[in-house]
Amino acid sequence: MEEEKLNIAIFSIHSCPVGELGTKDTGGMNVYIRELASELGNREHRVDIYTRIHDPNDPLVIHLNENVRVVHLKAGKNGYMHKLAIYPYLEDFTGALEDFIAREGLRYDLVHSHYWLSGQAGRWAQARWDVPHMLMFHTLGAVKNSTGVGEQEPLLRIATEKQLIADCHCIIAATQREKTEMMRYYGADPEKIAVVPCGVNLDRFRPVKKAYARKQLGFDYNERIVLYVGRFSPLKGIDRLLKAMTHLRQQKRLRLIIIGGDGQTAPDSIELQRLSSELGIKHMIRFAGRIEQDDLPPYYSASDLLVVPSYHESFGLVALESLACGTPVIATEVGAMDSIICEGQTGFIVADPKPPALAKAIGNFISKQHANMESVHTIRESVRKFSWSYVADAMIDEYWRMLNYYDVSNLRNASSKAALL
Repeated sequence: MEEEKLNIAIFSIHSCPVGELGTKDTGGMNVYIRELASELGNREHRVDIYTRIHDPNDPLVIHLNENVRVVHLKAGKNGYMHKLAIYPYLEDFTGALEDFIAREGLRYDLVHSHYWLSGQAGRWAQARWDVPHMLMFHTLGAVKNSTGVGEQEPLLRIATEKQLIADCHCIIAATQREKTEMMRYYGADPEKIAVVPCGVNLDRFRPVKKAYARKQLGFDYNERIVLYVGRFSPLKGIDRLLKAMTHLRQQKRLRLIIIGGDGQTAPDSIELQRLSSELGIKHMIRFAGRIEQDDLPPYYSASDLLVVPSYHESFGLVALESLACGTPVIATEVGAMDSIICEGQTGFIVADPKPPALAKAIGNFISKQHANMESVHTIRESVRKFSWSYVADAMIDEYWRMLNYYDVSNLRNASSKAALL
């Protein structure tokens, strides 16, 4: 029997899935939502992604494919707002949402929220529409605070996350590590948490011949190139990657390419450039700025390795992208690195994340001391199981599991009420 097609409402309030990647608050979560929704649409499920207006020039509705739309709704001022500043405007968002679905005559089978702010809207929809609510946090406030890096997350966020974990019907964790963290910091019910990994677009991220990629990008073929891709958030650990580079000055023709940020004049970019000058490694660093996803494969392929120096990751999508392009990864022990990287074959995990140890791992790799690294083709094949098609199949299974549980629970509640009458 053909699978019934679902009508799904996805909430991503603080960050738009069609926003510019690598900028503030726009990263792996945006890729995740866009790719997952597109795969669901390819299977003829109907998906509406609701986000706040981030650019006054954006249309109300953007179609990602025949079955998937991004809908922009008013919540506070247009343009960038700090995430916490959006919180008081969530009621405005749900009001605009109610008006939109009334005009369109819409009905949803379930709500899938992303991040704690969206979870608040999801809890409203759960009660208002009488549908099950699935939640994926992507990052957790208590876990971020435990790293001691960057600004501390407020008690409002921690308390809200704890309440959402208690109230929603299903939680998606990207890794077993994240599931364990929810149980440890929030007392989450393990039966409510499903582990579904993130994915990679294997059509977009594929190997390019290194010589061609370097020529295309204007890189010297004889250079040894280390790559960083991501936001310039303190949690991403770019500071310790730069400090690691100070231990590699003796390496000839070594270059670090840094991709991401809000532009050369943004405060975080200026700070990283200042740090590289202060450390005396400015000649080894190239800030490439923000690069569109479609243009990233040549950078991955031109590089000898990608480094993920993060203090914390909920998953680590860039590692998948790099491996899909056949480029090895050196990473700290965060997110899904232990399931993504085949130690000694497709990369290395650095147990000691301090700059000297990170530098040693990079230096050993660059010096060709590890001759067991697999071929470009084999490295790519190692992440084929992380295709978005696989992720979508797993997520659909979780949707139906949640829906069936929700229906059974409602029948039980109805039977209990009838017995009391």
